[in-house]
Amino acid sequence: MKNISVGELRRDLLIEGGIIKKMAAAGACSGWDLAGDLESVDCDGKAAVPGFINMHAHASMSLMRGVGEDMKFHDWLAHVWRLEAKIDPEFIYAAAKVACLEMIRTGTTAFNDQYWHSPETRRAAAEMGIRAALGYTLLDNFDAKKAEQERRNAAEDYERWKDSPIYVLSCHSVYTVSEETIRWASDFVRRNGIPMHIHLSETRKEVEDCKAAHGGLTPVEYLDSLGVLGPEVIAGHCLWLSEHDVQLLGAAGVTCVHNINSNAKLASGYRFLYNELRDAGANVCLGTDGCASSNNLDMLEAMKTAALFQKAWRDDPAALPLPELMKLSTENGAKALGINAGRIEEGALADIAIVDTDNSFFLSPAPFAANFVYSAHSDCIDSLICGGRFVMRHREVPGERDILARAYDIMKEICG
Repeated sequence: MKNISVGELRRDLLIEGGIIKKMAAAGACSGWDLAGDLESVDCDGKAAVPGFINMHAHASMSLMRGVGEDMKFHDWLAHVWRLEAKIDPEFIYAAAKVACLEMIRTGTTAFNDQYWHSPETRRAAAEMGIRAALGYTLLDNFDAKKAEQERRNAAEDYERWKDSPIYVLSCHSVYTVSEETIRWASDFVRRNGIPMHIHLSETRKEVEDCKAAHGGLTPVEYLDSLGVLGPEVIAGHCLWLSEHDVQLLGAAGVTCVHNINSNAKLASGYRFLYNELRDAGANVCLGTDGCASSNNLDMLEAMKTAALFQKAWRDDPAALPLPELMKLSTENGAKALGINAGRIEEGALADIAIVDTDNSFFLSPAPFAANFVYSAHSDCIDSLICGGRFVMRHREVPGERDILARAYDIMKEICG
């Protein structure tokens, strides 16, 4: 890649074996000793940013947009669960392909998913060429017999898929998973060196119900009492937190994922304690949640909304500055998933979004990141590279029409 902007500087990048092998000032590539049949891509008028990492998603909800508009959270959730009773692996696969298509078109190269029939999502992501972090999702509804079966299912799923690039075991939440299963999951992920993904403190009701059920403990305190909190935990939402919760999450090095569009739309809340969690030592990331609540998987939109809400409720325009915002959607997610991505530098994975700056959104002399986040939208992402391979070129994704056609057919079968 020749003459591409990285930050405020022009660079040449050499990509080999799925990684950024060399990076130097623009023009330097003419002096490199290059072997083999390498493609040269002129990127004049383009900028490179790390591919986004969506740290909390339910990819196959891509075919559930608008299914429960204007509902309160727990009414919405009950409605979604009724719909989910109808879905099957074929639905999951078709919907996951749509989700991957959307993520590619909006600059995402990796996503951390929690949903049913995960092998179908894994297959879809592999075919589309992006990274998926996922595994079995535990949900036993406090039924002892079901809990035993769920644990067997999870162990079998891991044995089958443990050699996949990124395996993450999920517990749905403290209000749908029994203490025994949560303890089992925590022990399992630590023994196997994998992350555990869980919804945590998403709503006020979740916190109140947990206190009532567990002797006044918040969901965070409850997990702490079980010995669950640790750097392997990826906690979605983390919205309703006490000062003690923040201290516990930070001290344990938990990854806390902010999902502003979903939380605001469902009126779950908006006062995400970013500064406090960051300062306490938590690894803070950004996600979109599923399309049944956020309605899209656009990380650039989520970045802008997250920053605007932080500035507004804190009454501080300096809240969530651009360099930190970029890390929330790239580098911090890579850290949580244990992959060498989220940065454009020598040795890192070549997961790169190529941004077209030849348009009105980038006419301002402001820094690139300011125009990218606050002025542009994801249509400015011209091409996407994952693992050194183009998965989108000039806004074209291979097989897009077939993916959408199959999704239309699936929707007719489900809704007909």
